[in-house]
Amino acid sequence: MNHLLLKEACLENFTDIPAASHNGAARIELCDNLAISGTTPSKGVIAEAAKYCHEQNIPLIVLIRPRKGNYVYSDTEIKIMEADIFEAQALGADGISFGALTPDNDLDQEAMKQLGAAAGGMQLVMHMAFDEMNFEQQKKAIDWAVDQGYERILTHGGPLSSSLEKTSGHIKELLSYASGRVTILPGGDITAENCDAIAKDLGVTQVHGSKIVPLDFVQK
Repeated sequence: MNHLLLKEACLENFTDIPAASHNGAARIELCDNLAISGTTPSKGVIAEAAKYCHEQNIPLIVLIRPRKGNYVYSDTEIKIMEADIFEAQALGADGISFGALTPDNDLDQEAMKQLGAAAGGMQLVMHMAFDEMNFEQQKKAIDWAVDQGYERILTHGGPLSSSLEKTSGHIKELLSYASGRVTILPGGDITAENCDAIAKDLGVTQVHGSKIVPLDFVQK
């Protein structure tokens, strides 16, 4: 199954991208500050990452998140995210990963539309803010994402503090509901060692993680 499985490596900074590419990452999600679940990387990092990824024919997705904490953003924060999206596109990113919620943890459709419009044709990915919603809200968010032309929804199936063994049942429910209309991309606790088994169990062909491929560069 290895050759059929698309591995999206979630990496902070440029440093690990060459090794990830060398070791089988077929797509990169670029961020900063992974210790706090990621924030938007700098312009310089995006520029170098885009240049390298395009030389390797690897799509580059840039995380758009202005700070740690919740996903309920002020108007000013939405403007900051919008400006970061314009920059990411100008620097050569192929897509953006983002999410915004209302105070009751429903999808903030108004903010998401504004941010999606700023993407100007780049791939749209809904990140793990999705996991803050309840199942009924998630089903509505899936329908909305399909209608808006999203490529993927990234999910752990529950809180990152819960193991994938505990959340895999819910991921299967999400996969069933999405029914191929949008890609449900599992992430969190997925490593180079367990990704094939997890993908087989879930019945998916794409997985995401910061340890999805080895990050040491060994010449072949």
